[in-house]
Amino acid sequence: MLTFLGFAMIATFLVLIMMKKMSPIAALVLIPALFCVFAGKGAHLGDYVIDGVGKLAPTAAMLMFAIVYFGVMIDVGLFDPIVRGILRFCKADPMRVVVGTAVLAAIVSLDGDGSTTFMITVSAMYPLYKRLGLSLVVMTGVAATANGVMNTLPWGGPTARAATALKLDAADIFVPMIPALAMGLLFVFVLAYVLGVKERRRVGTLVLPGQVEREAAEEELVPAAPAASGASAPVSASAVTSAPAASASASGEGAGSPAGPDAASASAAHGGGDAATPEDGFQGLDPHRPTLRPHLYWFNAGVTVALLTAMIMELLPIPVLFLLGAALALTVNFPHMPDQKARIAAHADNVLNVAGMVFAAAVFTGVLTGTGMVKHMADWLVGAIPEGMGPHMALVTGLLSLPLTYFMSNDGFYFGVLPVLAEAGAAHGVSPLEIARASLVGQALHMSSPLVPAVYVLVGMAKVEFGDHTRFTVKWAALTSLVVLAAGMLFGII
Repeated sequence: MLTFLGFAMIATFLVLIMMKKMSPIAALVLIPALFCVFAGKGAHLGDYVIDGVGKLAPTAAMLMFAIVYFGVMIDVGLFDPIVRGILRFCKADPMRVVVGTAVLAAIVSLDGDGSTTFMITVSAMYPLYKRLGLSLVVMTGVAATANGVMNTLPWGGPTARAATALKLDAADIFVPMIPALAMGLLFVFVLAYVLGVKERRRVGTLVLPGQVEREAAEEELVPAAPAASGASAPVSASAVTSAPAASASASGEGAGSPAGPDAASASAAHGGGDAATPEDGFQGLDPHRPTLRPHLYWFNAGVTVALLTAMIMELLPIPVLFLLGAALALTVNFPHMPDQKARIAAHADNVLNVAGMVFAAAVFTGVLTGTGMVKHMADWLVGAIPEGMGPHMALVTGLLSLPLTYFMSNDGFYFGVLPVLAEAGAAHGVSPLEIARASLVGQALHMSSPLVPAVYVLVGMAKVEFGDHTRFTVKWAALTSLVVLAAGMLFGII
């Protein structure tokens, strides 16, 4: 009964948000509450929710202060050189923009934190997507899938959980998996290329004639390929700047802004200036925004490196590190109280959206865990494995990691299900190391799970409906996971 209710609750949630019948926050709260009553445990709903909130409160705190910290770092210009480098590569070619999104997300993912990756990637690429009229779900899908592959780094979480659950060395799990994960990342880049080519065909390509310097403010931008409408007349720089604003206005957002809203709103995270001006070509972040602090660049860079190092070395809990980092960043970069209040207010929208989504997700996870639905679902799936598949438990584990890590938290999968799978494999002579490596396969899909708080940072800052992101991303993320699994088997790793 609980098995059926668990699957029905998840299916109902996904269908309603993908059909946009409910907002994610409402669905995360009301659907599990309803199914808790169906399970005959409505009297315990309060306990389940409080337990879920207690477990996710540190995550919510981490995301809140991480948004403030990295928002301030974006405001003061810490990431401008990286953004300029990526945008120089991208130029105004949709294919390069999408590939650049995948490259940037993969590079920033080296810090092991998904929310950080998404904040930096969206802040850098969002204005460019808006100005070129590219699909924002392509950006969120590519970023999430690239981050999912990189999430398998030993300090990213899943590898450490697998090592802890099976009492293995994390290096013994991760290092042999590198070739398979590299193939997965290569597939993401190829996918980004293919999606970018499709976007290029849809919207056309804008390039500077003769590839002259971007600093030439009077240069005209001409289409290198016919736009979707078939227009081929030259377009002035000012026309290019204003075109996305019209589309943004038509969609109900960004009206009155030359370049539409920035990743954290045009007048908020990026210091009140437009995302770019005609003189800046396709500059992602306004180089003249009043919040820039060039004289503090190396201080901010040092603090960020120290923060990420402390996070990787686990010197302090991550929420504490970001709390201290946010306070220090605000105090040094904006010593006057009105300026500090303005920066906090600028990022309050993202903070509230993400924190609200995390606490709503606490209801979902609290009911799933408290009622025992997760355990019954996992036991049913493990029990459904045919006896003849015993010698192939590594393959089975890899395949099961896709749905299980999508519908469950990493903690639930690695500490609750993985030991059972490892025992079943050991009974047929399959090494726990192979089981542990196979369990990492589903991470590309996991990063778009509604139970991952960081995904709400991604869709919130990109102003994309969670249902749209899910509908677009799941198939590509699942295919990426299967590529990793196939590569692992081909190389004899799994």
